Amino acid sequence: MQTEARVGMMVEGGGQRGFGAVHGCAASAAKTAAGELAVNGAAARKYSAQCHSQLQQQQQQPQVGALSHLVAGGLAGVVSKTCTAPLGRLTILFQVQGMHSNAAILKKASIFQEASRIVREEGFRAFWKGNLVTIVHRLPYSSISFYAYDRYKILLHLLPGLEGGNQFGNTDVFVRLLGGGLAGMTAASITYPLDLVRTRLAAQTNHAYYQGIWHAHKAICRDEGFRGLYKGLGATLLGVGPNIAISFSVYETLRSNWQMRRPEDSNVLVSLACGSVSGIASSTVTFPLDLVRRRMQLEGAAGRARIYKSGIFGTFKHIICSEGFRGLYRGILPEYYKVVPGIGIAFMTYETLKSFLSGSLGST
Repeated sequence: MQTEARVGMMVEGGGQRGFGAVHGCAASAAKTAAGELAVNGAAARKYSAQCHSQLQQQQQQPQVGALSHLVAGGLAGVVSKTCTAPLGRLTILFQVQGMHSNAAILKKASIFQEASRIVREEGFRAFWKGNLVTIVHRLPYSSISFYAYDRYKILLHLLPGLEGGNQFGNTDVFVRLLGGGLAGMTAASITYPLDLVRTRLAAQTNHAYYQGIWHAHKAICRDEGFRGLYKGLGATLLGVGPNIAISFSVYETLRSNWQMRRPEDSNVLVSLACGSVSGIASSTVTFPLDLVRRRMQLEGAAGRARIYKSGIFGTFKHIICSEGFRGLYRGILPEYYKVVPGIGIAFMTYETLKSFLSGSLGST
């Protein structure tokens, strides 16, 4: 959930980054008109000139078609998730540790010890358990969110008061945020069974109850009914909106302020740095919901008894009472460690594919 929001903002939302540059210029111009020219006029004029230059360059570059944009974004997400899969699996293992572990085991847990246990007991390839489901999940998730985002934007612009943006694009920002949240919720709901299967495969250690994607689907439907494929969906949907809002607002704020003060810095460096900080910020705020989602996904897995029987808020209360407030952030360190490389790999892969596809389209 969290990674999708971050990668979606920087990769699938390639157009949003272009919009972010325009909106950053407009917002800065508004502040300048309010009085900042008297203090920082030279920097403002330099930044305005840079924004104008960026817009001219964007207009001169070949445009990537919707299908090509979708393919580039999906492949970038697949490459990024595959490269950071070991950290992703460690995050899941730590998140669900408190479900069937006693306090003594939990206190001894560390990233190095858990990684060593995986290599020793399961083999090095076990770091990529469940990654095939992630790859299968990525393309439909990208396709649905990409299509739904455009549809929701059109529908939202038909509402009274949202027919068009104002001078500085504030209405358009609201439409993009709301449209992105709705698109994320739609894509997450439709592809959720794959996400649940991925969690169950990744959480398996020595004893493999589920033998693969198809076997896991059949076993869950047989043991828990069709609704078992949607355990934890409520926590997922609750986290989509805050995740996108925090990622978008932190990213745009940092990016516009950075380019206002240091307009000569590389756009790639600025995007990567701001994307990483926004990813860490969104992870910190929404990680407890992600942990609750993972634990609810594993409720009743492989015939085990249910632990949490009172919904999302009951699960929160149970974790705090049994593990303390820190229990809500179990696994946050490997999550932090994968933010920067994950965003960097996704961004670089997307830019490379976009340049290739733009060159191919421009030569035809």
